[in-house]
Amino acid sequence: MDAWLTERFPNLNYRIAFDYTGEMNKLWMEPSLSVGIPASFVVDRDGHIAFIGHPADLEDVLPKVLNGSWRSSDEAKAADTRRVASDQRTARELSLTMPIYAKLRPAMEAEDWMAALTAIEEGLALMPDDSGFRETHANLLLHKRRDMRAGLPAMRQLVEDAIDKKFVAVSWMVMALNQLFDPEMDNSHLPRAERFAMGDKLSEQILTLNPPQGDGPLKFRWYLPVAQYYYESGDKDRAIDLIEVALKSLGDPETMPDHIKQYYLSPLLQALANYTGENACYADLCVVPQNKAPDNQTAVAS
Repeated sequence: MDAWLTERFPNLNYRIAFDYTGEMNKLWMEPSLSVGIPASFVVDRDGHIAFIGHPADLEDVLPKVLNGSWRSSDEAKAADTRRVASDQRTARELSLTMPIYAKLRPAMEAEDWMAALTAIEEGLALMPDDSGFRETHANLLLHKRRDMRAGLPAMRQLVEDAIDKKFVAVSWMVMALNQLFDPEMDNSHLPRAERFAMGDKLSEQILTLNPPQGDGPLKFRWYLPVAQYYYESGDKDRAIDLIEVALKSLGDPETMPDHIKQYYLSPLLQALANYTGENACYADLCVVPQNKAPDNQTAVAS
């Protein structure tokens, strides 16, 4: 850790520590009903915990902690009430999902698709709107078992539900589109007309909610399956434009941690290289065209 911090943050002016004993969970996370990470605890000059919450909120909270106005304020009490309610809801959800995943993981590892499907259907009976369950359910039916009789109605329902939820479920739309147009999946067994009809509806909705010319967030996460839909539809220019917009939305790659850069840039560059038939580079990351998408898309540093 010391070597990594020295290399990445040579001017760091606060302490970084790693808890390998589990004491942070036992003494801080559990007593405060905190179940998610990252989590921040701010201890004020009197030794009291003034704030517990997401580090993204620190820019607003810290000045008020420093001037002494935060801990006893109505704003602080309201923020903590919301945090506890949210974490309690998350804890309840985890109590339902964890037993399902305990059955699902070994079944998936063993490629026992029937056992996996049974576990997922048990989960859906408990939490019908859990996006992870819905995604896995569609994947099992369409791509693992190739059960078109059950899979296509489930996929149609997933598309309808994703579009109905609109702003709260763009991630659902992207997830559904990935089930239909992920280049790493073999979609040759899916009925072409219906596959493209669902792809058209999903792509139109995603671009309506986050248009290329707007300042909407997460284009680098949302646009890849949309671009693939247009590419397979024959509109290569539109596909290339969308990938280029997605790349621009990432911002300055030089300030991006390497693992994040690799995670988001690699598939976008691979798609761009495949669509143009030329090497695609962004900062120090380059990929070469591939006629057929590999099992794992890779990038090389130039």
